[in-house]
Amino acid sequence: MMSGKYTIILAAGKGTRMKSKLYKVLHEVAGKPMVDHVLSQVELTHPDEVVTVVGHGAEAVEETLGNRSEFVIQEEQLGTGHAVLQAEALLGDKDGMTLIANGDTPLLTAETFEKLFAYHKDKGAKATILTATAPDPTGYGRIIRNDLGTVQKIVEQKDTTHEEAAVNEINTGVYCFDNKSLFSALHEVTNDNAQGEYYLTDVIEILKRRGDVVAAYRMKHFDESMGVNDRVALAAATKVMQQRINRTHMQNGVTLIDPENTYIDVDVKIGADTIVEPGVYLKGNTVIGEDCVIGAHSVLVDATIEDQVTITSSTIEHSIMHRGSNAGPNAHLRPNSNIGEETHIGNFVEIKNATIGDRTKVGHLTYVGDATLGTDINVGCGVVFVNYDGVQKWQSEVGDHSFIGSNANIVAPVKISDHSFVAAGSTITADVPFHAMAIARERQTNKLDFWNRLPLSKSDEWNESSK
Repeated sequence: MMSGKYTIILAAGKGTRMKSKLYKVLHEVAGKPMVDHVLSQVELTHPDEVVTVVGHGAEAVEETLGNRSEFVIQEEQLGTGHAVLQAEALLGDKDGMTLIANGDTPLLTAETFEKLFAYHKDKGAKATILTATAPDPTGYGRIIRNDLGTVQKIVEQKDTTHEEAAVNEINTGVYCFDNKSLFSALHEVTNDNAQGEYYLTDVIEILKRRGDVVAAYRMKHFDESMGVNDRVALAAATKVMQQRINRTHMQNGVTLIDPENTYIDVDVKIGADTIVEPGVYLKGNTVIGEDCVIGAHSVLVDATIEDQVTITSSTIEHSIMHRGSNAGPNAHLRPNSNIGEETHIGNFVEIKNATIGDRTKVGHLTYVGDATLGTDINVGCGVVFVNYDGVQKWQSEVGDHSFIGSNANIVAPVKISDHSFVAAGSTITADVPFHAMAIARERQTNKLDFWNRLPLSKSDEWNESSK
């Protein structure tokens, strides 16, 4: 039988210290649930099979990870050894190596997992512990090695002697096992301890008693091993992840003016020579091209930004901006906005579910919703596309090379043809034909001597204020 490579992700703990309605491993770090971070890195090692052990919030975790993993349920929380044993029906009879990782350790990398596998194989070990050198090992299980450098035992903090407590090599809770040896030893684990739980660490002692090789691979960066049990640790892990993400973008040719105040989710992509100013938050699956400028305090969510786009202090959600376009300051592109090439979306302009053609200008204080605008259009200040009749939304269409005067209301459904005009202050409720100008307002009437009709006290008051 060919040897395989397997992974078990432990994700059954409730996480009471998070004090949250959200299941612990689903709390996000840089835009992705912690357990998804772990699985994403595991997937890069190309395992033959991944099993996730779930308990509290099982359905939510299964929905998050989908068909990327198989799932088993730990009905009662009886310890880490008991949790791993739930995967026996799926993996117990298979030859190969099994990685065990925790779903609340979002900073671990595929590179570290691969090195652990390689070290385990090289040492001919039945178990290999992933360890790290901790600046402050307090609270961690210590790795005690013998004179030959192999693992003698793991000692929990509460059981350490004075000499053992001074050891700074700690157990990260990640292991690589010979698969069949793992499940065989798990059946010998007892719950004869103060917590009445079955500990995975007891497997190490059982394998050593059998005379099997137990190795320990010391990882390079302690930060990777960080587990998240409360909101303080969640913030710390997020900070480390942000630094890692930002460093990668800068190494790839992106300028971050102030990396400490730039927030980029893990799946965001940014092209070379793009400049990102302070206070920017790039979320979700946002993709930004080359030679762009993302101005201070902009927020982009699942946005697609092509090359040479400038965004100034604006919010872009689930929308696309094509090459050479610009938005802001303080523009808001709501979902399903499609902004054409070299198109200008100005200050305090809101676009929603609308396509704006190439080189069209929507300068300021305007709302465009549920509309299709052609190319080379000028939309004046204060224009409102009136798209909702109180029951449903309606579409408007504006043709190429049209002119929409300031403070016009475009009441959908309506079609304004190519090369047509809408006079300022008009409320348009009917189609406008080619080359026509639509005026929908009463003629100006001047009421002469109106001043003298004001009440005496009011006219006196105004006279005094004008002096």
